[in-house]
Amino acid sequence: MVDTGNDAGVNGQADSQEQPGASDTTSIQLPPVRRGPIQTPALAADEQNAVNSLPAGSALLIAHAGPNAGARFLLDSAVTTVGRHPDADIFLDDVTVSRRHVQFFKVEGGFEITDSGSLNGTYVNGDRVDSVLLRTGNEVQIGKFRLTYYFSTADATANS
Repeated sequence: MVDTGNDAGVNGQADSQEQPGASDTTSIQLPPVRRGPIQTPALAADEQNAVNSLPAGSALLIAHAGPNAGARFLLDSAVTTVGRHPDADIFLDDVTVSRRHVQFFKVEGGFEITDSGSLNGTYVNGDRVDSVLLRTGNEVQIGKFRLTYYFSTADATANS
């Protein structure tokens, strides 16, 4: 038998020990789907007053944890950009935040968050998302910043 310089066996096939078979599988564990009401952090009196004072159709992001705990960010434009870029509407200065990390789009009944292809991703209630309609109490994580979303309870017709 002539050595051809490879480890091919009969008919040019590699030994079955080197090829993955049907029994070689990978298992992953997914966290359980959370059901029921969203647990929103307790608001301080001044934070509750800020939420109650929101104009119709706007929303507030409140940082309850992270480097800027206590900070508040108003969402009242058709599009609000968030990132580490100096031109971002909401500037989050940390390497865990991409320059153009995420956008908030004003839609009927609230805001939709859309990841802009960030490196570390965008999370809502601990789940990585590409785009999702937010509900009051949702926790939004952008890099190491954790923000809670509150939509205005004001009636849009009362202000017309």
